[in-house]
Amino acid sequence: EKSMLINVGDEKGLLLDAAVKRADPVLALELGTYVGYGALRIARAAPHARVFSVELAEANAVNARRIWAHAGVGDRVTCVVGTIGDGGRTLDTLANEHGFASGTLDFVFLDHDKDAYLDDLQSFLERGWLHPGSIVVADNVKIPGAPKYREYMRQQQGELFNTVEHKAHLEYQSLATDLVLESDYLG
Repeated sequence: EKSMLINVGDEKGLLLDAAVKRADPVLALELGTYVGYGALRIARAAPHARVFSVELAEANAVNARRIWAHAGVGDRVTCVVGTIGDGGRTLDTLANEHGFASGTLDFVFLDHDKDAYLDDLQSFLERGWLHPGSIVVADNVKIPGAPKYREYMRQQQGELFNTVEHKAHLEYQSLATDLVLESDYLG
C-alpha cells in the first residue's frame, strides 16, 4: 500500500525467461538480488543451471535465501553478499569460491545500481568470463535509466555484442514505458 515491490515484474519477467531459455545456461549470474525474484525466475527457466546472485545488503540476502529454499531451488541458487565495484573482493569470491573462470559465464542479469551496469559488465569482460553466445540482459535501461550502458551497447552493435532493445512497461503498471536490453556476446 505504500510502495511497489521492486523486481523485474510480470511483463519484463517473460522477456527474462525467454532470454534464459535461449541461453540455456550452466552458470548464470544476477546482480541485485533484493528478494530473490529474478534469480528464482532464472532458476525456474534453467532447471539445470547454477545461479549466483550478488546483493549488497545482507538483510536482503537472508530473505532471498529463505524464499529460494521455500521454492525448492535453494540447493542451486547462491547469494553472494557484496558488490562488483568493491575493488575485486566479490569478483575474487566468485572466482575462487564458486568457479567463475574464463568462458564459464553463460548468462548475466543486470538489475542493480543502474550507474554500475557498464563498469560491472566491463569487469566481467576484463576477466574473460563471457564466451561467444553468452547473453546479458539489463533491466530498467530507460527508467530510472542506464544511459552509459545503453550507449556502450549501441557502439558495440555488431562488434562485441548484438543487442535487441525490448520496449516494455515499468513493473506492475501500463503507463510508464521502460527498456530491457538483451545482448548476445560475440567474443
